[in-house]
Amino acid sequence: MLARLVCLALLLMPTIVLAQDTGVEERACTLNGLLDPSYERESRTKEWPQEAQRLKADIPNVSRHGDRLRLAIDGGRAVELQDCPYGDAGYQYLYERFDDPGRFYVVRTPGLDDFAWTLVMKRTGRLFTVYGAPVWASDKTRFLTVACSLEPARGTLSIHTPSGDGLATEAEFELPCATESCSARWDFESWVSIACTPRDDPAKRGKEFVLMRGHDGKWNRFGR
Repeated sequence: MLARLVCLALLLMPTIVLAQDTGVEERACTLNGLLDPSYERESRTKEWPQEAQRLKADIPNVSRHGDRLRLAIDGGRAVELQDCPYGDAGYQYLYERFDDPGRFYVVRTPGLDDFAWTLVMKRTGRLFTVYGAPVWASDKTRFLTVACSLEPARGTLSIHTPSGDGLATEAEFELPCATESCSARWDFESWVSIACTPRDDPAKRGKEFVLMRGHDGKWNRFGR
């Protein structure tokens, strides 16, 4: 009987919901902006139904409640991410997957004129913003992201590593995204290949180079 009462008490105990504790970049919601008229329509007819299929893989750790995405973290707590469909700086949180190597949730975060990914640490609930989907090296010790766009102007390849309660940026390299579209892949654990294609002539060969990690831990660029 005592065991049953303890279990019942645990079930009735409320989950602690954390505020959005941001690790790298804080997103502020401008409530006095104009409501995006397409937000409700697009969310209910397209985005949320597609997201629901992805949520099934991680129930009960993740769930949606209207414009709020709820993510369970360690210690019986949870983080709630709320959409901000106001003004030109508005944004939306759409669940993608749980990343096992990094122990973080991957949340797509599109805006009206921008696109980002929010990584939510499973252990602490801290938020980190990156501008490309995480791609892990084969040994799962680090991952890269590629941010390559004309508007807003971005051209950076970043290499990140888990560090303590969050993430650290191990290296960053400039990409010629003003004139070319770039992609990257891991060839080996310490070797990244980058290929770029001219935007005005995709058939033409663009810049190609590699990044290599030396014994001293520093990354170096080789190629044209």
